[in-house]
Amino acid sequence: MSEARIVDTSVPSDPKGLVLVLHGGASRRHSMRVSPAQLSVLRMVPIAARIAHLAPDELVVQRLLNSRRGWDAHHTPVADVQWALAQAAERFGGGLPTCLVGHSLGGRAALLAATRPEVRSAVALAPWVYPDEGRIDLVGTQVLIVHGDADRIARPANSAAVARDLARTAQVAYVTVDGGKHAMLRHHGTFDGIAADFAVATLLGRQPSPLVARALAGEQWLDA
Repeated sequence: MSEARIVDTSVPSDPKGLVLVLHGGASRRHSMRVSPAQLSVLRMVPIAARIAHLAPDELVVQRLLNSRRGWDAHHTPVADVQWALAQAAERFGGGLPTCLVGHSLGGRAALLAATRPEVRSAVALAPWVYPDEGRIDLVGTQVLIVHGDADRIARPANSAAVARDLARTAQVAYVTVDGGKHAMLRHHGTFDGIAADFAVATLLGRQPSPLVARALAGEQWLDA
């Protein structure tokens, strides 16, 4: 049984969609358990809140706390996402269109778990990925990757390679944040805003910001 945990941000009575927010965070030798107080988890709180604020009566917004830190090859965060989606289907009924929003390794999980049929869109913020991980079939899925060009932890070149591969099957947009670093602190409003706009637009058809509108119109390479 998974030891992952789900934290509700917003649960409307008659939801039209689900946004699952995924944290990053590397493994630590002294502890593999995820703490709600670790920075990689706390970093996603304002993103979840911003999405909930845009659609308080329409979208379920939940944060997933993984079963363990980092990326264990025997039980990856993708398995935790799959568990969380199964929990959502049991709780809210199957078929809710879903957007996965993740940072760092959470961004990696969002992309790799987007093969699930209920996933309509995915947002990867400063994703830590291998350059060949975009060779998956995401037909019918809208994907947004947002990466700072000053990120020294997750290589933008890797996420760009993934975007190019994903574009063979999915609608993909890649936004470069000038001066953005991995923690997204200095440009948090940009990262958070783009993610929230994209999630709400793809699930509810809302009019997004001009940048996200350009992404949804088919522009693949954008600057924030």
